[in-house]
Amino acid sequence: RDKTREIFMVIYLNGRNQILQMEELFEGTLTTSAVYPREVVKRALDHAAAALVFVHNHPSGNPKPSQDDITITKKLKEAAEAIDVSVHDHLIIAGNEVYSFADNGLI
Repeated sequence: RDKTREIFMVIYLNGRNQILQMEELFEGTLTTSAVYPREVVKRALDHAAAALVFVHNHPSGNPKPSQDDITITKKLKEAAEAIDVSVHDHLIIAGNEVYSFADNGLI
């Protein structure tokens, strides 16, 4: 859906990569969204997730990750792995384009 603010969403998966839950966790401004690894880990535990996929949008229309996107993804992955939860991907949606961290070797 069309958003004028960045929205950060988490898809929680079970051990067979089936979706347990999808949640919009954080909402930000046109160019940034504050994301808190502690909250992501808490929600992963709440849902008994085995794996996660992160998704957020870029209202600017450019799907390429910013340095902040790369940094927070690394922090989120480290936090998830500390509780034995894997991170399969981080997708950035911009209009009709999608950037995959996994496809680009960033996860």
